[in-house]
Amino acid sequence: MELGDALAWLDSHQNLERMLADTSRPPPDLARMRRLMSILGDPQDSFPVIHLTGTNGKTSTARAVTTLLLAKGLSVGTFTSPHLEAVNERLMANGEPVPDHELAELLSDLALLEQMLPAGSAHRPTWFELLAAAAFRWFAERPVDAGVIEVGLGGRWDATNVVQAQVAVVTNVGLDHVEFLGPTVADVAREKAGIIKPGSTLVLSETDPELVAIFEAEAEAVGAERILLRDRDFELMSNDLAVGGRLISLRTPAAEYYDVYLALHGRHQAYNFLDAVVAAEEFFGAPIEVDLLAEAAAKVRSPGRLEVVGRRPLIVLDGAKNIPGAQAMAAAVDEEFGHVRSRIMVVGMLRGKDPDEMLQALAAPKARHVIACPPPSPRAQPADVVAKAAMLLGTDAEPANSVADALDRARELATEDDLILVTGSLYVVGAARTALGRGRRT
Repeated sequence: MELGDALAWLDSHQNLERMLADTSRPPPDLARMRRLMSILGDPQDSFPVIHLTGTNGKTSTARAVTTLLLAKGLSVGTFTSPHLEAVNERLMANGEPVPDHELAELLSDLALLEQMLPAGSAHRPTWFELLAAAAFRWFAERPVDAGVIEVGLGGRWDATNVVQAQVAVVTNVGLDHVEFLGPTVADVAREKAGIIKPGSTLVLSETDPELVAIFEAEAEAVGAERILLRDRDFELMSNDLAVGGRLISLRTPAAEYYDVYLALHGRHQAYNFLDAVVAAEEFFGAPIEVDLLAEAAAKVRSPGRLEVVGRRPLIVLDGAKNIPGAQAMAAAVDEEFGHVRSRIMVVGMLRGKDPDEMLQALAAPKARHVIACPPPSPRAQPADVVAKAAMLLGTDAEPANSVADALDRARELATEDDLILVTGSLYVVGAARTALGRGRRT
């Protein structure tokens, strides 16, 4: 199949939107994914894996881990989600997205293999399962020296959890996707703890004592070899603002690193990088050479996360999609871009988010003007609902028909000294990158 046909075939399978609409969906199960992997020859077992989960920060952490492993000379396959503009972004080898023709070939092969599965919708792989399978097969065929695999949803029943990772990383735990993961933060923690494997190392950056106890119990139950806790076994000794990023010092179980320049905006990104360093050390069983760590920290990128894409006016994209992420983003904007005279916000969010709570977390009342827009998703919150919520918070606001229209309107209103902040959803950020001509840059 050509890529367009292959993606159309992929889109014919159950995805997150259809799962949310299906109130009769069966209990979570890895049997489908394991059967598919068996037919493919279990490619996920052909390379060692660092497996990552968390409510926020896991993609940035995965990118940082990848950069560290590349600095050490390894060939690295990275699987992350969601994508911003093109599905190809989810499958990366050595930091580069899978080429169109290779993705088309992978999906075409899976379309043929699907015919070998038992009949019936219960046995048909989902959209995400097929894409994870494509990633595992691609990584095995290259081959890669290591896989950096980000969970799609939760952990225990996620399609990626067919891997036997030697390092499991948990960035944090918050309330998100409660339709699948449970109504409480403890339920979410139990689901995420499911990625811990026998003999593995757990790198846990969540610090809530009640949640830490859940992960420790799971690690002990499955026979994990090591449990490393933030603020006990590893920590940030300093985390200061620098031009274009942060200046940080880290203590890990293996070493101390001083005055490292990190080319990412936001205080929270320093914690993501810390998690990545500890994971890489555990993967290698040794500290990272200081010069290689400095090289990786200066090179790491995380598109759509406090990404500066314009200067006059300053345009910043951030895909904050939940309350903790929005609060972290707002704090980072105040710290790093607070000198800007005023800000205009382009905001879109998905249904299921409370517009008032999200806008307050995003610090929308500090904006001179809010332009609400619908994310390009079937789950889009109507723009007029978001605009009305912003006005009730005392902010001038208006709806727009699309992200591109909202950006055009923002640039009409902005002076060269203003900040245009595009946020509320990774769908919004992806559409903004396309509208601004960012292409498939990663």
